[in-house]
Amino acid sequence: MFDNDAKHIYNISMIVRRKEGFEIDLSSTLLDVLQKNNGIITTSQANAVGISRENLRILADAGKLERVAKGVYISPDSFLDKMYVSQLRRPKIIYSHETALFLHNLTDRDPIAYSVTLPTGYNTKAIIADGFFVFSIKKELHFLGVVKMETMFGNMVTVYGMERTICDCIRNRNKMDISVVTDAVKRYVKREDKNLNTLMEMAEIFRVTKPLRSYMEVLL
Repeated sequence: MFDNDAKHIYNISMIVRRKEGFEIDLSSTLLDVLQKNNGIITTSQANAVGISRENLRILADAGKLERVAKGVYISPDSFLDKMYVSQLRRPKIIYSHETALFLHNLTDRDPIAYSVTLPTGYNTKAIIADGFFVFSIKKELHFLGVVKMETMFGNMVTVYGMERTICDCIRNRNKMDISVVTDAVKRYVKREDKNLNTLMEMAEIFRVTKPLRSYMEVLL
């Protein structure tokens, strides 16, 4: 898709600055980075290939790029992957709870707002203001059970695996729709790729063995 869009957007060479007769042509470099990243480029990615922050600003002012978040730009004809952009802005976030259930196909409920988990002590005011549901966990457990998964736009984000997600949901069931949690457990039990040993290990770590067994005894 992006190749066709690129022909439209970059049908002429992108000259982004003229200063004292000197021209900077960024077409091939930008296209290469954008194509590798589904139409997205960050300031750090641009800097790594010799494109300055100022050049990105000029491109945005010219309508060649769109600034969608601090330090994140996309091609005007690309789809905005909010989940991926949020990950780029805040690398420590891990998609969890209802959002993780959705990514794992353990619920049909498309999350209106994303649920994420951050280590205890992280300043969550800004991310809560952005509309996220935020859960906290002590630092030594923050990255336990993480996996990489694709968003609907094909970008990779960090999310908790199925077993960790089930335990998180049971642990925080009083903060969630109980019907969503129950349905997720039912779906998990039917999955061929489930790992019951890992599930019980996670349950012990997060101290949800008893309520988890109550769910499982009914369903298995």
